[in-house]
Amino acid sequence: MDFNDTPDEAGFRAEIRTFLDANAQKKSETAPSNRRRYISDAEELKQAKLWQAKKADAGFARITWPEKWGGRGGSMIQQVIYNEEEARYLVPGGVFAIGLGMCIPTLMNYADEATLQRYVRPALRGEEIWCQLFSEPVAGSDLAGLKTRAERDGDDWIVNGQKVWTSGAHYSDFGILVTRTDPTAPKHAGLTFFYLDMKSPGVEVRPIKQISGGSNFNEVFFTDVRIPDSQRLGKIGDGWKVSLTTLMNERLAVGDAPGPDFEDIFELARNTELDDGPAIRDSAVRAQLAHWYVQTQGLKYTKFRTMTALSRGQTPGPESSITKVVSASKLQDIASFGMDLLGMAGNITDPALAPMQGWFQEALLYAPGLRIAGGTDEVLRNIIAERVLGLPGDIRVDKDLPYNKIPTGKG
Repeated sequence: MDFNDTPDEAGFRAEIRTFLDANAQKKSETAPSNRRRYISDAEELKQAKLWQAKKADAGFARITWPEKWGGRGGSMIQQVIYNEEEARYLVPGGVFAIGLGMCIPTLMNYADEATLQRYVRPALRGEEIWCQLFSEPVAGSDLAGLKTRAERDGDDWIVNGQKVWTSGAHYSDFGILVTRTDPTAPKHAGLTFFYLDMKSPGVEVRPIKQISGGSNFNEVFFTDVRIPDSQRLGKIGDGWKVSLTTLMNERLAVGDAPGPDFEDIFELARNTELDDGPAIRDSAVRAQLAHWYVQTQGLKYTKFRTMTALSRGQTPGPESSITKVVSASKLQDIASFGMDLLGMAGNITDPALAPMQGWFQEALLYAPGLRIAGGTDEVLRNIIAERVLGLPGDIRVDKDLPYNKIPTGKG
């Protein structure tokens, strides 16, 4: 495979650089960091929306989407080129990843034309933000075990229950929601999928304070929330099928760990003095760096395989799980090693005083959660074993039981 740009790709890359040079600040060692993974205040949210609108007006917000929805009708490799170039600049990130990477693509698969006309373009421009209402206190890795129920009432559904770990719910305008509508069916068969207005009566959002200092995750409670049947995606009882569409896109939208990555731990090692000299000259440090470099290259080419499949019009497959399970554990290892290199300086968390703006200190706190969010290591390894390697699946004794007959350990 030739990884050099074709003449058309080189021209597209030049167009992107012209746009970014005119509208964003390039990263440098002395520039302010945009490494925070969450929106901390209203001003940051405002700036993120302004940047998203600017990207959309230039045709870079979602390059592969059809032009009628505000996209460019471009190729996957063009999206890859844009992502590579934008990564060199200090721009807001993360606010729209779930909506544009998971929620709106699900709508595109199941909603009618009028719904798409109403919601796609405002989401693309950052005017409306979406969240994903899936995980529950007893249904995270085993999503099909969810308890939030929806009961039919004429042309509406009445929803009661609780979701948890919902990223960005506190600033989201809309959400996609999977519920249980038939407790007498097997757990995968009795689910139905909706989208809803997050300002609907009966929706309560409670931010969760995280050890890293952020509050990006939320609990969301539903008390007699009415959702019109017109906001159902897919058939009644087909919620699991619709959810899989979302989850496959999730592997691409949020599968990568945010960093620090190899380049960052390399920079830290190059600028850190140990008792016997620069850390970069220490053989043990160099061995670790080599290990992470190999992992980073492996992840890059695994993602290239996924992108090749997408460029051929194929659905994202289970191979995407490899990226998530490797990158999340790699991040945790790099954050821990970085803290070891920092020594006593690792106690400093103030970005204005800490080496590399305290990124490794923050990453050490949020890294473990990434091995759970978006699919635990154990679940992803099962997916890889069964669907990539073709190994026998685990025995699932509750697979065909009616949901209301599954033992819960109570009584």
